[in-house]
Amino acid sequence: MTAERFEVTRKVEAPPAKVFALLSDPQGHVAIDSSGMLQSADGEPVRGVGDEFVVHMDREALNDVPMGKYDVTVIITEYEQDALLEWTISGTIQPPIRHLYGYRLAPDGDGTLVTSYYDWSRIEDRYRDKISFPIIPEAALRATLGILARTVE
Repeated sequence: MTAERFEVTRKVEAPPAKVFALLSDPQGHVAIDSSGMLQSADGEPVRGVGDEFVVHMDREALNDVPMGKYDVTVIITEYEQDALLEWTISGTIQPPIRHLYGYRLAPDGDGTLVTSYYDWSRIEDRYRDKISFPIIPEAALRATLGILARTVE
């Protein structure tokens, strides 16, 4: 781990393909979000790097930046079927901040070790003094993994 990245891991009692199906579906992101920011999503399940979908957000859930409701485009940056899904976002703030979110999946017996990560090491310098990072705390990643487990098990 670095000062600009953290990751959390949890075993989920479901096979990697079932977990990945949820994670690659825009509605799956909304269903397991613990932050309260993701309100709904539009788009098809992603199938590779460069795929995109739109998420309708509500920043008031964090009560940190007065952005209210807005949309972001999720852009897939890494993709390996049933093993890895990583993305960045483009939205109201331009140019994009360039923080990354992702999931790594590893088979573990009848289940899956799911690692969720958040990396803000490549953000644009212009945002470092204007936005407090990390935007999402490590505890939110842990909570999201709990919701993911409840959803797929």
